[in-house]
Amino acid sequence: MLRIAVPNKGSLSGPAAEMLHEAGYQQRRESKELRIVDPENEVEFFYLRPRDIAIYVSSGRLDIGITGRDLLIDSGADAEEILPLGFARSTFRFAAKPGTANGIEDLKGKTIATSYEGIVAGYLADSGIDASVVHLDGAVETAIQLGVAEAIADVVETGTSLRNAGLEVFGEPIMKSEAVVVRRVGADADEPKVQQFLRRLQGVLVARTYVMMDYDCRVEQLEKAVALTPGLESPTVSPLHNEGWVAVRAMVPAKEAQRIMDDLYEIGARAILTTAIHACRL
Repeated sequence: MLRIAVPNKGSLSGPAAEMLHEAGYQQRRESKELRIVDPENEVEFFYLRPRDIAIYVSSGRLDIGITGRDLLIDSGADAEEILPLGFARSTFRFAAKPGTANGIEDLKGKTIATSYEGIVAGYLADSGIDASVVHLDGAVETAIQLGVAEAIADVVETGTSLRNAGLEVFGEPIMKSEAVVVRRVGADADEPKVQQFLRRLQGVLVARTYVMMDYDCRVEQLEKAVALTPGLESPTVSPLHNEGWVAVRAMVPAKEAQRIMDDLYEIGARAILTTAIHACRL
């Protein structure tokens, strides 16, 4: 069986389980379950701390796992990203009291508190900045107030918690993170079960990104309509019973669907509708 690590809690857990369910895999019914078997798909899922997943995968005990890019890099594990999943997006940044730092150069000789020591130490080294890094678990916003550090480095989503602590971000983002699928470096890239798993997740990503659009238009307007809805390969065009009219079907980006519908209507297309895509293979 394919052995897969899945986040057991936190911001990665729910969306990961939802994506796996959409991809046709069984998921646990209770949060206390640490392992389940999906015999129909020949997969065994292990629910682990997100921070530990890259380490388990790099050991070879598990074939692949879902974790955050930030956690993968911070772990220093011998594992690599093979598919970004588009959820749990965040930006990793430096923050300090207003007016105390404007860029990374201002961190020379300073102490930085973070829960991601591996990421910060590596970034500082690559930037040629000599600074100390203090590892703290959990929220690090109070480190400056308590005199533990002059700056912090943390995941920033809305920035609300930093502002509430009297801090502001500065400098360029250290990195951008999201949920990713990881595997051990050097593992067989063409292993059939792994490829099938990746295809299923890619199908979910496409299904979430696109909608199917159907509409009718006159033949003389077909080229303009097709230019608006080129599809992935090309749209499907079928003649209607009424001479001079055709029916068109194409996949379009979901976020652009309303604008495309407006543009189609302006050139004379009618009976325009969209439907959700629940699964696909490209």
